[in-house]
Formats: sequence, structure tokens, C-alpha cells
Amino acid sequence: MIKNLIFDFGKVLVGYDFERYLSSFIADPETRQQFFQATCTKAFVDRCDKGESTFEELTAELQSLYPQWHCELQIFHDRQLEVLTGEVPGMRELLTQLKREGFRLYGLTNWSHVVYQVMERYEIFKLLDGQLVSSDVKLIKPDPAIYHCLFQRFQIKPEESIFTDDKLENIAGSEAVGMRAILFENARQYEQALRRILQAAR
Repeated sequence: MIKNLIFDFGKVLVGYDFERYLSSFIADPETRQQFFQATCTKAFVDRCDKGESTFEELTAELQSLYPQWHCELQIFHDRQLEVLTGEVPGMRELLTQLKREGFRLYGLTNWSHVVYQVMERYEIFKLLDGQLVSSDVKLIKPDPAIYHCLFQRFQIKPEESIFTDDKLENIAGSEAVGMRAILFENARQYEQALRRILQAAR
């Protein structure tokens, strides 16, 4: 029996748009692309998400590496929440309905400590019964250890859970530890896939 529904945060509960955000302070498209490729690398993001360094520390490091972008990097740091585009349409209403149906709702996100400012800003996060943040536990998806950490913290059984994420590698990681999973596209697609799984599990 499915009891637990687990959600990634970025592009599942709240959206973000780096192109729109960067264009607000870097007008030239070519320069913007160079900035993004140099500073928003997987290594940079993973270090933030793992909590190995704070975003402040990483920004200072990048400013040393790319002094030509010192001002832009400071803006990138100071205005980072402007990358958000709001709650993903339809998800707050859907989570409200699923909660009424008796499901326990949890979050599992790769994010730096800044996520707590995001959670204060959007009402959808109040619907969660708990969440596990990568930077708090020094683990990131799709490492199996982070899923097991979630199971242990909230006494969740993987066979009673369905996970959703917008990244295929994180879906594969969750399935490898015994959870059913849905690759997220939008609220309607997610609900349709969820209902099919629930029907088949009866």
C-alpha cells in the first residue's frame, strides 16, 4: 500500500529560470553563456548542495578565479532568490488534495542552506510533513545513502513510497533503492502517472 509521496523541490514544487535571471544583469547573450558555463558547473553546484562550502565561500572563490566577473558574481550571490519563478502551477492544489486523501508528503532536495529562505517564501512547503535537505546531511541525489537517510529519518518504507524528480538520474537512484518513481513534467502529467501506479498497486 502506498502511504508516502516524496517530492524534489526545484522544477517540481517551485520553478527557476537561470536564463531569465542572468539576463537581468548580463545583457549580452554570449557573455551570459560564458558566465553560466564558467560559474554554474556541476562541480560548483554539487559543492553547494553537499554543504561542503557555503555559497558565500564559493562566490569568493569564483571571484578570485574570474576577477572580470567580480561584480556579476556578487549580484549572482546577493540576488540569488530572483532565479525562482514561483510555485509550479497546479502543484499546491494537488498536494492539498493528496494530503486530504491521507498521503504523507515529504521533500527530498539537492539544495544549499538557501533552501530555507525559499521554503519561507512559498506556501506549498507548509504542506510537507517533513523534508531532507542535501546540504544538511552532506549527501546528494542520486547517492543511495541520501534515500536511505530519508527512510531512516521519517521511518519510511521504500515499497510504500513514490518519488518524483525532474532529473532522470535521481529517478533511477530512487528506483535502485526500492521506490517507485515518476519523472516529473508538470502537475497534470504527475497526477495521471500517480493515479495509474496507485490503481495498479491495489
